[in-house]
This record gives sequence, structure tokens and C-alpha cells, in this order.
Amino acid sequence: MLRALDIRDILIIDHLELEFRPGLNVLTGETGAGKSILLDSLGFVLGWRGRAELVRQGAEQGEVMAEFDLAPGHLARAVLAEAGLPEDDTLLLRRVNTRDGRKTAYVNDRRCSGEVLRQLSDTLVELHGQQDDRGLLNPRGHRALLDDYGGLEGQRGAVRQAWREMREARGALEEAKAALEKARADEDFLRHAVGELDKLAPEAGEEEELDRRRRMMQAAERIREDVAKAQAALGNEGAEGAAGDALRWLEGVSDSAEGELDEPMAAIGRAMVELDEAASGVGRFLEALSFNPTELEEAEERLFAIRALARKHGVLADDLAGFADDLRSRLNAVEQGDADIAALRSAVETAEDAYGKAAEALSAARKEAAGRLDTAMGSELAPLKMERAAFETKVEPAEPGPDGQDAVTFTVATNPGAPAGPLNKIASGGELSRFLLALKVCLTGEDSAVTMIFDEIDRGVGGATADAVGRRLARLAEQGQVLVVTHSPQVAARAAHHWQVAKRVEGEQTLSTVAPLAGPARVDEIARMLSGDTVTAEARAAAEALMAG
Repeated sequence: MLRALDIRDILIIDHLELEFRPGLNVLTGETGAGKSILLDSLGFVLGWRGRAELVRQGAEQGEVMAEFDLAPGHLARAVLAEAGLPEDDTLLLRRVNTRDGRKTAYVNDRRCSGEVLRQLSDTLVELHGQQDDRGLLNPRGHRALLDDYGGLEGQRGAVRQAWREMREARGALEEAKAALEKARADEDFLRHAVGELDKLAPEAGEEEELDRRRRMMQAAERIREDVAKAQAALGNEGAEGAAGDALRWLEGVSDSAEGELDEPMAAIGRAMVELDEAASGVGRFLEALSFNPTELEEAEERLFAIRALARKHGVLADDLAGFADDLRSRLNAVEQGDADIAALRSAVETAEDAYGKAAEALSAARKEAAGRLDTAMGSELAPLKMERAAFETKVEPAEPGPDGQDAVTFTVATNPGAPAGPLNKIASGGELSRFLLALKVCLTGEDSAVTMIFDEIDRGVGGATADAVGRRLARLAEQGQVLVVTHSPQVAARAAHHWQVAKRVEGEQTLSTVAPLAGPARVDEIARMLSGDTVTAEARAAAEALMAG
């Protein structure tokens, strides 16, 4: 709900502060007084496209600030969250326009883009008038409006889910068919490559081990003699035996050495242990140098075969085993392809059937809701002196999509026998206003969270018809907040809150002012609207009668 509007240095407004309330808020005034400027200012702070030059003559910049109340769960809260903007029960919008045309927007004192303002605007305000191409006159929105009227959100959600599942099933089928086609083109290669890899059966780490063994076997003849000499030098006939002799000789005389030989003898003992371990290690290595002469040839052949296969397929030797698994999977996919495709085709048929049933159910529900809307419109049009007009909600087949397979259009025929057509193509200005009002009355549910603005929607009507328009606007306002710019005294008389827009001249400047009206001042304004510049006692009496009616 719009709570306040603060306008500074916009067109012919120097400074205005307006506080709005729930219910029917009416703005009246003579032509040219500046009523449209108020809407231009509100549209500016909401990010709407409008006049290029807004800054008041002589001012450096113009500024508009709007304050809205946000109920829990209001759609604007989701926009704020997505934009990373602070969220509270009060929403403060501010937009500045400098003399050189630069525009800056703020939401709750945080800088934001004009696009965010426009997204917020869609959740905060609806503007309706004779050029209402953003709202009820735009056929692209008629299907959503009918769904909201019929309470079809659940069925529409089911259709969207079915559409997603159908698209996913079709995508999986096409992807599988493309993969199978490619795999079949490579089938001969796959069979040969898998057979070759299976025959060799390479293992991770095998190349490094083969290379190590090959180098060792190549060096065996050259190093075996020296290793054998080293083993002999370390063993009983060598260092270990000499150390043992030394230890025995020292042990034989240790009793006479008064302990001086204990430490050397302990060191010799430790050395003998180390020498034994060294001799054992050398012995094991010497045994490894003994191999069958064909082992070297076999190791070299396998090592070269692994490396050649890795080069052939452009992978590392250690990755050959995983590469073979991948090729084997692709070959299995070819062999199982027809069965997989058949299963996916069955899934697509199931998904298409589910979507078709959900879309048909939604179509039937839309047609039923369309009938109810047409009946409701007939009831609303009669008091608006359009009982001979016919309103029809057409639900026609359309290309299937996420929202079903229907095209919805609101059409009218203004006279019996006349062809039906789109609202904005068939109805005249006054008729269009009444059609839009009747449609809005029918489509608006309880506790509307959106502020509805009607810009001279009563243009071209008067008398009892204007009174019917006023009554319907008042009825709409019972469910939320309605702002009306009007020249009709019958509409103004139904207001819960009334403002008068007027012009004043200061020096050489013309400025617009807005004043709240109540009591005699409001009677005088409605009397002026009835009789013109000269307000008579009869006009005042008529105004009072309208306000009491």
C-alpha cells in the first residue's frame, strides 16, 4: 500500500508531501492543474518510462520519494531478497533526476538499478487507463489473469512440472540417440581397440616396474662380478670373519685389560651386526641378478608394447587400464543401445501422455473459468449502461508450452450482431473505460496487496453511468487501496479521501499544489465539478446529495 509521496522540483511542482490511506483516494482539479504530473512523478520513482525532461525550471535536480507498507509474504520481499537489498515492513523508494539527465535510484537508502525499481513496481502498483497497454489490454497477460481468476495455480503448476519432465525425457532420448549413432560409427575401432587392450591387459604402475627390471637385467653381467666380490669381502672369509677373529682375540685378553677393551669390543659387536645385514642385502641383490636369459627379452617386449599402445591412443601408460574401461563401456553402450533407446522412447511417451492429460485438464478448467468470468462481466456491464455489449473470454488451441496449450483473449462486441474483437480495437474511449473497470472488479480478489491507480477511467461517461463507475471503484477500494484521477463528481463523491490539485503563480513561475479536502471544502470542489467555475447553492446541495447517496 502506498503511504506517502514526496515530490521535489519536478515539472511545475516545487515541493509536495502527500500521505495516502487505504480505501478510495481521489484526486480532482481543473484540466492542466497537474494531476497527470503526480502520476508522472510516481511512475518516475517506480522506474517507468515517461517524460525525458522532469526537473523543474531553475532547479539543479528533481527528486521523488515513495513509501510503501509491505505485508508479510508480499511479492516485493522476494524481489528485494534476490537483489540483495534490505527488507523491512516499510519500503522506501527514492529516485533523483539531475539537470543533465542522470538518474539515480535508491531502495531503503541502498543504491539500485532502474530495472530493480521496475521489478518492484510490478508487485506494488497497477495503472489502469484508456491506454492500459501494460495491463488488462495486453493479450499476453490474459491467460495468467484467467488462471488467477479461476484459482488454477495448482493445475498450472502441474502442467509446468509435466512439461519439464517431458522436455527432460525428450532431451535424454535425443542425447542417447546421438551417442549411439556416434558409437556405432566407431564400433569397428572400439572392438579392435578393446581386443588389443584386453590381450595386453596393462596395469597401473607396470611400465615403471618393467623399466626398472629391464635396466637391472641389462646391467647384471657388468655388475655381478663386483657384487660377488663385495659379498665375499663382507662375509666370513672377509670383513665379518676378520672382525670375529679380532673380537675373539680381544675377549681372550680382556680380563687382564681392566675393562679398557669393553668399549672397543662392544663396537666390534655392533659392526658385526651391521656387516651381517650388509652381506645379506648384497646376497639378495646378487640372487636377483640371476635370471633366465629370456626374461630380459620378455620384459623389453612387454614394455615396448605398453608404450606403443599408450602412444597410439594418446594416453599415459598408467592410464591404459582406465582407457580400456572407457572403451569397453562405449562398446557395451553400442551393444545395449537399442534396448536403452526403446526404454527412453517409452519414457518419452509416458511423459507426453502425462503432459497431455494435465494440459487437457487445465484447458477444461480454463473454459469453465472463462464461462464464469463472462457471466460475472455481464452482471457488471449492465449497471454501467452497457447491457447490450457482450464480453467473451476466448480459450483457443495454441502451441503447447509450459503453461498449457491454450491462447486466452478477452474480446468484446459493443452491440448485438457486431463482430467481437480485442478490447482496445473494438471499444470507444468511454466504453473501454467501463469495460476495464468491470473487468478489474471481476478479476480482483480479496485483500489486494497492489495499489490500483485509475487515470481518468471515467472519461466520457456521466450521470447514472458515472455513479455506477464510482460505486465500483469504491467496491474495489474496500479490498485494498485505489487511487483515482477523475473529472467526474459522481466518482469524487464516493471517495474516502479527497485531494484537490490546483495551480498557483509565484512571480513568473506556475506551480502545482495539492490540498486534502474535507467538510465544506470538499462539498465546494464537488459542486465546482458539477456546475463549473460559479458554485451555486443548488450545486452545493447537489454535491451534498451525491456524497450522501
